Amino acid sequence: MAPAISIEPTMTRVMRRIIPFIFVCYVVSYLDRINVGFAALQMNRDLGLTPSQFGWGAGLFFLGYFLCEIPSNLMMQRVGARLWIARIMISWGLLSTLTCFVTGPVSFSVMRLLLGMAEAGFTPGVYLYFTYWFPGAWRGKATAAFLVGIPVANMIGSPISGALLTMDGFGGLAGWQWLLIIEGLPAVLLGIACLFVLSDGPADAKWLEDGERRALGEQLAAEQSLLAARHGNKLRDAFANPKVFVLALVNFCGICGSLGVGLWMPQIVRGFGVSYVAVGFISAAPYALGAVCMLLWARFANRSNHRLWFVCGALAMAGLALSVSATFTAPLPAMLALTVTVVSILSFQATYWAIPSGFLTGRAAAAGLALIVSIGNLGGFAGPYMIGYLRETTMSFSTPLYVLSAILLTGAAVMAVLGDPGRDKFTPKGVT
Repeated sequence: MAPAISIEPTMTRVMRRIIPFIFVCYVVSYLDRINVGFAALQMNRDLGLTPSQFGWGAGLFFLGYFLCEIPSNLMMQRVGARLWIARIMISWGLLSTLTCFVTGPVSFSVMRLLLGMAEAGFTPGVYLYFTYWFPGAWRGKATAAFLVGIPVANMIGSPISGALLTMDGFGGLAGWQWLLIIEGLPAVLLGIACLFVLSDGPADAKWLEDGERRALGEQLAAEQSLLAARHGNKLRDAFANPKVFVLALVNFCGICGSLGVGLWMPQIVRGFGVSYVAVGFISAAPYALGAVCMLLWARFANRSNHRLWFVCGALAMAGLALSVSATFTAPLPAMLALTVTVVSILSFQATYWAIPSGFLTGRAAAAGLALIVSIGNLGGFAGPYMIGYLRETTMSFSTPLYVLSAILLTGAAVMAVLGDPGRDKFTPKGVT
């Protein structure tokens, strides 16, 4: 087999072909997850939702995700990524748009649950898809580039969402209804585009030369064979590996913080007494900084022999910063601390996923990555609901933010105790 470094020109072509499109899909995906936080600024009043009812309904998205994530990933492995990712995007785009017709707490909760079930499998499916295309170090780079979609979705979506709320009353619809319609339709269009842009794997990529397909296929096969020998590649291997469940717990803690802060930030910022448009721009600022920092953090982690400490350090910084934000009532210091929290959580996410994908392969990867994401996404239910419940009972954001801080710090401690079960053995020298 040719040295791994010899396929770098091929990998550059692969990155340029796959990552921009997948990145745009993820931006739209994440926007459809979090835009309900902006819609709540008007929707809660129109539908009569209490904080706990909003937190419950918003979080049900992730319960639906949890229920369908593993079956979705296994189905993708059976029918191919191109068809399955297209199906996911079209169905979630339609349901996201139809959410504009909810009339109260029950219909809101039902639509959020259905939306989570429709979108289930997209994120772990992309992680699985990357194992079909990217060996070792390139997979870490691809994952980091993909996850930049989180801050970009907030950077772009927050100002747009704030502005769309000003359409209140246009055409007989509320501003929050226009927001859900306009931000849901792009997913349908991108889902159709998937059928023409994506290839299931190198063997199907007509845009690669024969020699490029062969060299990349050989490198991927060698890596997957070694991983299978060390960790197994069968479905049962994922469920029998306790490290998978520990990593799922760490992901749960991270997503508690990420979605807890993300879904409630518009209401926190609105509490500063600013307009809808200002809420959009202020909420976008931490993610603009986070987009830069997470790429730098991932780059340093890829160069280091101790990726684990970048993962733990980012999660610990997020927890500490969130506890600081809870102590302030003045807008400026509170927002600065929230900014550090967001930047740190994004840096955690940019480095964390190289760890499970470094030791899972085959059907074990399909099930294991989906298991980690699905259990982790329960944090997307627990975090927003916990904040809503404590906000309603204490009439303050301080207590829920302290609790969320403790969850993030717990995740950092658990990750430090676990260590890195899949140290990257395939990083070519000189690749960063």
